[in-house]
Amino acid sequence: MKLSSILFVSSCVVVSAFGVNPSPGLSATKAFSPAFRTTTSLDSPLFRDVNRVRGGAVPGWAAYNDALDRKPLVTKAMTSLVGWGLGDILAQIFISGGPFDWKRFITLSAFGLLYHGPSGHYFYNWLDKQIPGKSAKDVASKVAIDQIFWCPIFMTVFFTYLGLVNGDSLATIANKIKVDLLSACQASWKVWPIVHAFNFRFIKTQHRLVYLNSIQVAFNMFLSILGSK
Repeated sequence: MKLSSILFVSSCVVVSAFGVNPSPGLSATKAFSPAFRTTTSLDSPLFRDVNRVRGGAVPGWAAYNDALDRKPLVTKAMTSLVGWGLGDILAQIFISGGPFDWKRFITLSAFGLLYHGPSGHYFYNWLDKQIPGKSAKDVASKVAIDQIFWCPIFMTVFFTYLGLVNGDSLATIANKIKVDLLSACQASWKVWPIVHAFNFRFIKTQHRLVYLNSIQVAFNMFLSILGSK
């Protein structure tokens, strides 16, 4: 329940920060027409209207979009490196306590860089090509594929990676997956369907990982604790 609350609040904060308002009571065309651009790489509701939002656009947002255009794979990998690294820093400071574990921090940051970012890049590009629409049926289908198929695969890779880095035997890794995979997936199923419903309905393909990483910091805190047990 605490994890769900943290992720829900994180989602609201991120949505507010990026100037997105999914409320059905507002007309997206009237209220946010400057934000929905169709002729530039900033074609996303993540971009704030500088005339409406105090402080203007998200700092560095134009540069980030330029990096996505030039080197999407590298940019998304670096985005996940920051998201996973920050999640572990917060977990160690506010949950674990004790001396800072640099090995754990580097291990999880590297996972974001080497797997989460690149795999997310290819997976979401593939998924959006297979189901390009944004209707309720399309969104529900994407969420189902993400949570039923991609989530267990991702968690299995996560636990395998941690085991290999720690020098565990294959038998130990297999037991870790057997014990913790269902718990990790159940935690995901409590929160991420809602997050992904918003993701697949409102967020552009190239911005999915920065949106997910912004919210996933809280979930990464949970994974960093689970992975370090």
